[in-house]
Amino acid sequence: MPESNTASDDTLPVKLLHDRLLVEEETGAGDRRSSGGILIPATAQVGKRLTWARVAAVGQNVRTVEIGDRVLYEPEDRSEVELHGRTYVLLRERDVHAVASTRVGEAGTGLYL
Repeated sequence: MPESNTASDDTLPVKLLHDRLLVEEETGAGDRRSSGGILIPATAQVGKRLTWARVAAVGQNVRTVEIGDRVLYEPEDRSEVELHGRTYVLLRERDVHAVASTRVGEAGTGLYL
């Protein structure tokens, strides 16, 4: 009879491979206000919009993004995964359009486009 595993899959550590990023979407799904002061309801249909997310983990070959950075990506290019009861988005580093971080201002323009 095989031994039972004492650790459940919910408590095992996870290591990202290659150029993968694990990000958590920022919850800004409420009403927005335009720069002119017009209230835009959350249910309003908008065109193709990019989404900001906070980086929770990075793979070993990621070069320009660190844990805690905010990244801009296209929501259509995503894979969702649930880990430890939280929902994350799995991305490749090349799918990130921009990085927002305090260290960006240290090295020139900070544009990673």
